Amino acid sequence: MALRRSEIRDLRIEKMANGGNGIARCEGMVVFVPRSVAGDTVKVTVSRNKKDYAEARILEILDPSPFRRNPPCRHAASCGGCQWQHIQYDAQLSFKREIVKECVERIAGLKGIVVHPVIPSPLEFRYRNKMEFSFSDRRWIPRPEKEKAGAEFTFTLGLHVPGTFNKVIDIEECLLLPEEGSAIMRSAKALFQDTGVPVYGLKSHSGYWRYLTLRYSTFAERWLVNIITSDEKRGLLPPLAEKLCDDFPSISSFVHTVNSRKAAIAAGEKETNLQGQGFLLDTIGQWKFRISASSFFQTNTLAACRLYDTVAKFAALSGKEDLLDLYSGTGTIPIYLSKDALRVTGMELNEHAVLDARVNCEVNEVKNCRFIVGDIRELLKEGKAMPDVVIADPPRAGMHGDVAESLLAIAPKRIVYVSCNPATLGRDLALFSTGYEICEIQPVDMFPHTHHVECVVRLERRGR
Repeated sequence: MALRRSEIRDLRIEKMANGGNGIARCEGMVVFVPRSVAGDTVKVTVSRNKKDYAEARILEILDPSPFRRNPPCRHAASCGGCQWQHIQYDAQLSFKREIVKECVERIAGLKGIVVHPVIPSPLEFRYRNKMEFSFSDRRWIPRPEKEKAGAEFTFTLGLHVPGTFNKVIDIEECLLLPEEGSAIMRSAKALFQDTGVPVYGLKSHSGYWRYLTLRYSTFAERWLVNIITSDEKRGLLPPLAEKLCDDFPSISSFVHTVNSRKAAIAAGEKETNLQGQGFLLDTIGQWKFRISASSFFQTNTLAACRLYDTVAKFAALSGKEDLLDLYSGTGTIPIYLSKDALRVTGMELNEHAVLDARVNCEVNEVKNCRFIVGDIRELLKEGKAMPDVVIADPPRAGMHGDVAESLLAIAPKRIVYVSCNPATLGRDLALFSTGYEICEIQPVDMFPHTHHVECVVRLERRGR
């Protein structure tokens, strides 16, 4: 019997789901409850009902889980940045491991795979080296604060409410960002607001200010500020950039990016350096990497070292292997493993990322890495590499089926699969299990206080 919308029920949360919601069962139906914790007893109202499941919103916590805590961030109840800040950190790690195990068993149909305890992030807070803040011409105000708010705010800078594209909550401080980053964000907001130039409206598609991105180098303790606007407006930004850099000497670069398209992304078609060189230098382990305003870099620098150490351990290189890295991005994994391999080939579709990868090789004086630009599906079919070991770090959507089939045909002795999505990991491991033994999975927590978890998987060719 389906639950009715707006129906009120008392539920016991049994476990956490991939995606971050708690799971309860009511009359045989699965109910997903955001902001709940396994072990909670909650009074909920049904917000959505489908044939096979329902979604519900918490009205009251009747009996809190022993894993529940008061989140230290004042924005936690409304902000989309961290879904799990109300859960004790040790419990977060345990829940992430169980999510990985369930996805492997349920989606891949693989039983008894070794899933190690999650390697924790070295920092529980202040771990992010990059944050994107959105401007909005209409501030979203949480329901309890609406009556007190009164006036309508037409200049907002903050983060999106979960599941929305046009609701932005004004943020004064983010606990995931190094402390000075929040001060830079507040000062930048005040400077931009004082110009009287309007923000860009996601519905009207008019206005100027779109996004503010802050990047931080843990190694150099320096900041890169990138302001994304809808057009150039020459003469407006240089004095603002100079003022912000004077107020914060740790800002080494200020970049202006123009995005005139309607697409709601913090990138654009033109970048101009207003202050500094337009990039940062950071390190993972012994290796240095150049990070430009729009290039990809692991968001949690210190945890990335633990992730890559796990990749290196599972790759078990002796110095004699031809190594192939798929989805190689800016070359972080190829460079990190270069000293242990004979040759390394990186394949990447994004030409700008490959240019960054080649620069990073020069910075580190790495001579045994080459990078090929192109569609990985086609490159593998053309036989561009015949590796001994393959590292694959695909996007959240997982590996394309053609890529998996090509790898099965090439049959390297070992594949190390790095995944940021347990669901697509389960799907892809089912494909590889026809030719490879899934030996072990090591989850790594790159994103505390979110449901996201990285996994490193060791696959060995059967019968080798």
